[in-house]
Amino acid sequence: MAEDLALSGYQLGLRARFLTAPVVAAPAPWRPAEHHEVAVGGLLGVGFGVDPGSGRDLLLVASSQGLGLLDSVSGKRLARDREHEQGWPDDDLTCPGIGVLAGVRVPVAGLAGGGLHTGAEGWSVDVVSPDWPNDRVLLSNSSPYRGEHGEGWWHVFHSRHSELRAAGFSPSGRTLVVATSSDVTLWTRA
Repeated sequence: MAEDLALSGYQLGLRARFLTAPVVAAPAPWRPAEHHEVAVGGLLGVGFGVDPGSGRDLLLVASSQGLGLLDSVSGKRLARDREHEQGWPDDDLTCPGIGVLAGVRVPVAGLAGGGLHTGAEGWSVDVVSPDWPNDRVLLSNSSPYRGEHGEGWWHVFHSRHSELRAAGFSPSGRTLVVATSSDVTLWTRA
């Protein structure tokens, strides 16, 4: 049975490939949000909504301390609801919107399940774990399983200190988010 648990040569190669890839900046047209990393203790999940006035992506952050609403381009907090029960998604994996999203149910992905978009207009995001439980987030415009690092795929995030909750794109494809148990990291593009 021990033979069945051994990794194939291909799997060992992929593991080595991802272990040696350094974290680098996301390529153009992606750029970090103005407040690229936002601390959120006890983060449970994240979900996207659209600002009804500007059409910009907004990020709803659900945590053990309630809900927060972030502008995805600036990373600034737009609204806050400290009601603890609001932070845990309902059975349909949605949370109530706050601020300009009040009255809207926002789908969230995170600790309770769900998922974000993994593709957006020629870009994709993959989560790999060659040194589990530490996850790595890869952004690509081809495939991270072939080609050279920095030429079609980029290792943009490594969750060394916190547990990964979700990684993916907004429905518009203009925002990429990585959410861990302790923070949110945002990239945006025009």
